[in-house]
Amino acid sequence: MTKSKDPNSPAYMMISLAAKAGKVSSGEFSVEKAIKEGRARLVIIACDASDNTKKHFSDMCTYRDIKHIVFGDSENLGRYCGKDIRKSLAICDEGLATGIEGKIDAANASCE
Repeated sequence: MTKSKDPNSPAYMMISLAAKAGKVSSGEFSVEKAIKEGRARLVIIACDASDNTKKHFSDMCTYRDIKHIVFGDSENLGRYCGKDIRKSLAICDEGLATGIEGKIDAANASCE
C-alpha cells in the first residue's frame, strides 16, 4: 500500500495524462463496470477509502486477475483525474497502467 505525500508525484501526473486521454473510469460504479467489462488494466484505490471499499475492489480484481494497488488520497486522485473526490480509479490502457504502476512503485511510501 502506497501513498505519495507529494501531490506533484509523477504517479499523479501519469493519472492526469491518462484522464486527459480518456482512459480513466472513476467512482465506484464506473470502476466496477470497467472491471466487469474487462476494460480495467489497473485499479487504484485511495488509502483513505473504507476497509469495505478496499476489500470489495481487491476481491473483484483478484477474481478477474486485474492489477490493483492502494495509493494516494481521495482528494488528489479526484483532482488529478479532473473530478471531485474519488476513492477508486480504473486505468483502461495497458501502457498507461504499466507506467503508473512503475511510478507508484518508485514512490516507496506507505499509507500511514
